[in-house]
Amino acid sequence: MNFANTLKAEISRITRRELRSELQSLRKSSAQYRSDIAALKRRVAEFERMVRQLGKASTREKPGPIAGTKLNLRFRSQGVSAQRKRLGVSAANFGAIIGVSAQTVYNLEQGKTKPGPAQLEALHRVRKLGKRDVAAQLASR
Repeated sequence: MNFANTLKAEISRITRRELRSELQSLRKSSAQYRSDIAALKRRVAEFERMVRQLGKASTREKPGPIAGTKLNLRFRSQGVSAQRKRLGVSAANFGAIIGVSAQTVYNLEQGKTKPGPAQLEALHRVRKLGKRDVAAQLASR
């Protein structure tokens, strides 16, 4: 019986040693895979951030000529907002000057709509006006 126990113990010891070496290589591989996965996740996050930035850049308005106008006029929504603030008038008064409603002025400022040819020419004319001219036009209405 002593021989059987010794044989069993020796087999267990050799098996543990073999398993230890196998497990160590598996642990190394697993650690390498985890670091590779983490690096890939960082790259994916970076690419997603770049896609969001490019998406935002592509949705921004690019000023350019609007077809159907006599002049080569361009439209920018920020320009409408800046013009209205420069003149110091409300959206309703600014709309009255160019011939549209206050809601249309808000939509133009936010870039939700683009002006038609007549509105674009009216916006172009307003750019040449000063505060006194605007006040005179509003008083005459």
